[in-house]
Amino acid sequence: MRLFTGSLFTLLLSSVFVLLFMQVSKEFAAVEGIEEAIDERVSLDDMQLHNNSYILDANHEVVSDIYSGENRIILEYDDIPETLVDLLIATEDRTFRDHPGFDATGIARALMVNLQSDGIEQGASTITQQVARNLYLSHDQTYDRKLTELLYAYEMEQAFDKEEILELYFNSIYFANGVYGIEAAAQYYFNKSTADLSLAEGAFLLAIPNNPAYYNPLNSKERTLLRQERFINNLFDEGGIDEETAIQSKNETIELKTTRKVDDYPDYVSYVYDEFKELVGQSEGYSSRLNSASPEERDRIQEMLNDRVNNLLSDGIIIETALQPSVQETVVSTMNRQLTHNTYQGAFVLIDHQSNEIKAITGGQDYNKFDFHRGHKAFRQPGSAFKPLLVYGPLLDETRLRPSSVIDAGPFERDGYSPVNFGGAVYGKSSILNALTHSYNTAAVRMLDMIGVDKGFQFIEQLGFSRITPADYRLPASLGGLTYGTSVLEMTRAYTVFQRDGVYRPARAIKRVTTIDGEVLYEWADEAHQVFTPDGTRHMKSMLANIVNEGTARPLNLSGYSYVGGKTGTSNDFNDLWFIGSADHYTAGVWVGYDNPKSLESQSNAHLSIWEAVMNALAQNQ
Repeated sequence: MRLFTGSLFTLLLSSVFVLLFMQVSKEFAAVEGIEEAIDERVSLDDMQLHNNSYILDANHEVVSDIYSGENRIILEYDDIPETLVDLLIATEDRTFRDHPGFDATGIARALMVNLQSDGIEQGASTITQQVARNLYLSHDQTYDRKLTELLYAYEMEQAFDKEEILELYFNSIYFANGVYGIEAAAQYYFNKSTADLSLAEGAFLLAIPNNPAYYNPLNSKERTLLRQERFINNLFDEGGIDEETAIQSKNETIELKTTRKVDDYPDYVSYVYDEFKELVGQSEGYSSRLNSASPEERDRIQEMLNDRVNNLLSDGIIIETALQPSVQETVVSTMNRQLTHNTYQGAFVLIDHQSNEIKAITGGQDYNKFDFHRGHKAFRQPGSAFKPLLVYGPLLDETRLRPSSVIDAGPFERDGYSPVNFGGAVYGKSSILNALTHSYNTAAVRMLDMIGVDKGFQFIEQLGFSRITPADYRLPASLGGLTYGTSVLEMTRAYTVFQRDGVYRPARAIKRVTTIDGEVLYEWADEAHQVFTPDGTRHMKSMLANIVNEGTARPLNLSGYSYVGGKTGTSNDFNDLWFIGSADHYTAGVWVGYDNPKSLESQSNAHLSIWEAVMNALAQNQ
């Protein structure tokens, strides 16, 4: 009895509130402070609708839908079919065009039903109230929330016109299965755009939001169809369609064609996420702030950058990339086959050095999205693959020496440092070409000493290596002995300089980033640097080809290419195996090793086997 009396009292108060609110809304202009009083409780500033973002391949096909909990594709009002609007109003809110945000008659009717049931069975929510609830409030079935909902609905009617409220409804309402908004619902359930929905399909979708769990079409299609019929009947009763159209629509077979979230090419897409963060960081000044910040400040700035990136992705953007799906598939599948039944790992990067775009990248064997990405996050010792960049390229540009010039490849010692050659071999005089072809360590260290360590690193500084430190400015670096090492991506990018007449500009995966409407937000503005002279580069290109023909990369057996050249690299104890090279318009790099470094001496040609297999597969598929 006490519960009944309390409910009656609350309901009576609610009725009085509605009547008073209606009267106030008619006369609020004459009553000082009514808007201010409502504003104290109601704020429309925190409304936010997340929109889906997309990553596109080079053919402008979607390879990744980006959204977390809310699959939503925002439509403008003009893109919402009038039939859907009529269907909605005929069933959900017949007085929508005239009321101030709430329907007093409907509320009174709901109060009587709720009084009889001793609970809240009907809510009499208008379209505006539903929008208010979805955007600002919870879905709790309490009278306090209902009263707050009325206030928000009233305030929304003052702030937005009817079309804007309808646009918010169609974009915010929940359609079950993580789908929000009519466009995402049309694409998810019917694999078509809202504009292409039939009247029956539109009514079917609009039947879901009343109780998404109960009317979930994947679980309870018959319930959804029953409510769909109500929408069609109500539209007929309102004169929106004739009897023949109503009958045809109710008899139309509803065939669901649910679509999956597109999330392909995890190796490439995971890298694109990181490159996008780098692009935003450079474009908006976060990167420069990070470079000069203290450790404490770096954490704060990094968090700000992460928030900025997440907000951009939630707003709805399009990231256009250079991904060639067939090329990526070939590289990944070939890598996986080559690494199958082995416990070591590997990564591969493929760059079209003519367009200066990353066409393929792998993160490791059987890579899963957002796992540790060995293609650009694994920093390892590059071994002799570093020699062309630090030693031979600078030597040809800084001296009058040429590949045929003779140098001393004999034993060398400087300040207690005495490099040794592979197998402990000792050499005498050698041409520069021969020293590079067969990767003589003593010759490389002597030549770096000849031109000066600082001079050699002046070239390296222009090639985009991110973890080179002052501690690396020493002779062992000529053999790839670095503090932190390099990544496959960095090495492959750097080697493009030999195919671009000595000019370096970092190859990128992202072409540009736009809004959903096509407005350009970000594009890379990397400057090109003339690192090596065209003449020196021409000689380097020839010497790299000789390594494949006669030197350490001689096991390679490629067909279908007019030019092949590159350099092997092996770190101490065979912990890392590298080959970075070019074949016609591609520059490609491969690294092979254990995540926890240990010897690969028994697999000492694994890197060459993988590079050969990938490049031959690409040639066959062209």
